[in-house]
Amino acid sequence: MTGYGKAVVTYKEKKINVEVKSLNSKSLDLSTRIAPLYREKEMEIRQLIAQTVVRGKVDFSLWIEKEAAADATPINAVLVENYYRQIKAISESTGIPEPQEWYQVLLRLPDVTTKTDVEVLDEEEWLVVRDTVKMALTQLENFRQQEGAALQKRFEQNVNRIAQLLAAIEPFEVSRVEKIRSRIVDGLASIPDVDYDKNRLEQELIYYIEKLDISEEKQRLANHLDYFRRTMEEEVSQGKKLGFIAQEMGREINTTGSKSNMAEMQNIVVQMKDQLEQIKEQVLNVL
Repeated sequence: MTGYGKAVVTYKEKKINVEVKSLNSKSLDLSTRIAPLYREKEMEIRQLIAQTVVRGKVDFSLWIEKEAAADATPINAVLVENYYRQIKAISESTGIPEPQEWYQVLLRLPDVTTKTDVEVLDEEEWLVVRDTVKMALTQLENFRQQEGAALQKRFEQNVNRIAQLLAAIEPFEVSRVEKIRSRIVDGLASIPDVDYDKNRLEQELIYYIEKLDISEEKQRLANHLDYFRRTMEEEVSQGKKLGFIAQEMGREINTTGSKSNMAEMQNIVVQMKDQLEQIKEQVLNVL
């Protein structure tokens, strides 16, 4: 969900700047900073953003840079001339000397440099602004798609590694049945003067092994891995769905670990958990 986009367009004497940044969030969390002239269009701008950004903490900024000549406060020449005549008339009638620095005096008088014009947003300028917003959002979307492609590649590596580790457990499953049986028989043999029913021993052994059997967990985990791969190929944003699948994968891995009474199998389970933890950390970045 992380991304960045910026667009700059010159319109008449203005430079219109649009910047949009997004971070991870469970829902759309949008904050805006919009130049006063365009605030009347804030709802339309928010709708444009919501159409592109489904989830994420989004910071949107729209500001104007004006050329120095255009942004300079105009001097009211008519008013300056009027003040000048009044001061000269007062000087002649009262005998008070005229100022030595006329400009310093005149420019400090009321309303000489007051900017009174009020900007009004016309339809032509709004269309330019809207297109600029769309360009910035397109850049954001391209950035997020690039990040998504990199994430998908990383997920595929993690999922394939878990599948490899899952296959690596199988040889130990075959050998551990015989090890369990040998350990129990050797333990009984070490007790002097003990007679036991071999048929009953086999029944108890089968029951014990069935409790430690991980065939179902392996099958479900393999199904989850395939489901995770298929979901990544869907066009609609599936970040939450991938998170749910990762949780189910973790459940099967944990159960496999609790039933694995061999150090070699437990080591493999630890490696699987490491790969899954990497998936869980990064799946928060997916829409």
